[in-house]
Amino acid sequence: MSKIITKFVCSQCSYESIKWLGRCPSCNSWNTFVEEVVEKGPIRRKARELTAVPLNTITNEDIFRFSTGIGELDRVLGGGIVPGSLVLLGGDPGIGKSTLILQVSNYIAQNQKVLYISGEESLKQIRLRSLRLAINSENIFLSNEQNIDMLEDYISKLDPQLIVIDSIQTVYTSTLTSIPGSVSQLRESTAKIMEIAKKLEKAVFLIGHVTKEGAIAGPKVLEHMVDVVIYLEGEKNFSFRLLRGIKNRFGSIDEIGLMEMTSLGLKEIPDPSYLFLSSREEKGSGIATGASIEGSRPILIEIQSLVTPSGPGYARRMASGIDQNRLSLIIAVLEKKKGYQFANFDVYLKVTGGLFLKDPAVDLAIAAAIISSYSELYLSGDTIFMGEIGLSGQIRLIPNLDMRLREAERQGFKKAVIPQLLGRKDFDTSLEIIELSRVEDFINLLMEG
Repeated sequence: MSKIITKFVCSQCSYESIKWLGRCPSCNSWNTFVEEVVEKGPIRRKARELTAVPLNTITNEDIFRFSTGIGELDRVLGGGIVPGSLVLLGGDPGIGKSTLILQVSNYIAQNQKVLYISGEESLKQIRLRSLRLAINSENIFLSNEQNIDMLEDYISKLDPQLIVIDSIQTVYTSTLTSIPGSVSQLRESTAKIMEIAKKLEKAVFLIGHVTKEGAIAGPKVLEHMVDVVIYLEGEKNFSFRLLRGIKNRFGSIDEIGLMEMTSLGLKEIPDPSYLFLSSREEKGSGIATGASIEGSRPILIEIQSLVTPSGPGYARRMASGIDQNRLSLIIAVLEKKKGYQFANFDVYLKVTGGLFLKDPAVDLAIAAAIISSYSELYLSGDTIFMGEIGLSGQIRLIPNLDMRLREAERQGFKKAVIPQLLGRKDFDTSLEIIELSRVEDFINLLMEG
């Protein structure tokens, strides 16, 4: 005889309690407990054969990847889709998640079958999107089935290479009485999908909703269960989209993919540096160019700064594209080493293109943009700045300098300001190299023009 049990589950971390709590004792979030009804029956264990095998007996001959047909997505995935993997794709509403997955499905459907399960859109709505994207494949099978317990039956009937579930918040398992999208349903449905994917060696794409803060909706355990977590980022009013890997059990999480939304779907951007520098001028106040390594490739980025006198109260520090604390550190070094008085000035900083930069090598470009705006200096558009700024005012060495310099030369730059390399002069580049070791020397260089 089954028994109905009521429990309360934190929607942020899946902590369970027998009573409602205002504050979660695990993640300290407020008002995140939701009521869940669980039907428990007697536990019956089936006799199973032990299948543990020695590690060295597992061959890698059958381990392979297959392409999505979109090079930028393959890059973020680590080289392609791994059979049996679970990929979670998140992003804001209307950003292009379903469009991207339908394009991937169309490529794979050239040789294999694809099962597309949609709990949000009707089959006619998906068909309208496919017509807009010029997709008309007989190997893409659509279904509105929301009961995930039926998934294995669909697989045994169709034998698809790829399974798409749009979205994970709309499916449910009948073993639970809670509604689709609840914490328990998300956890149990994902666990069931993962078991099927691993057992049958089928790749699965899950589309996930995001919260207003931009995180995947539902318990954090959802991201722990899947193999790959990818975010599709960008502004809906702009055509550029960015794929960013947050978790990847089969590759690096440092790779990003850049695409553009067109009337025929998402198109790859083969030359991201040209995109981010397409509007650069010969001269400009508050504009400097730096080089960031994103994954395995260098990207040249334009940094824009605006320094203006502040009104009453505290001066403002606002940054778009870098951490605001990092901006404050660079400003503090400039004040300490050269005596700039930023206390009475608002400082605004923007990274063009919508990228968020973590690479410390763009510190020098940030400092150059701030000094340029503060002093109304016009920096030459053919000069690029590369280097990390230490709190002592030292310009520190950065990795992959050769790669950055080659990309700068390819984009038409003439000069490069870099950290002092202690005698190394073997760069294979025609750029004029200026080596500096201190922030004071860097500021003097800018002032001299």
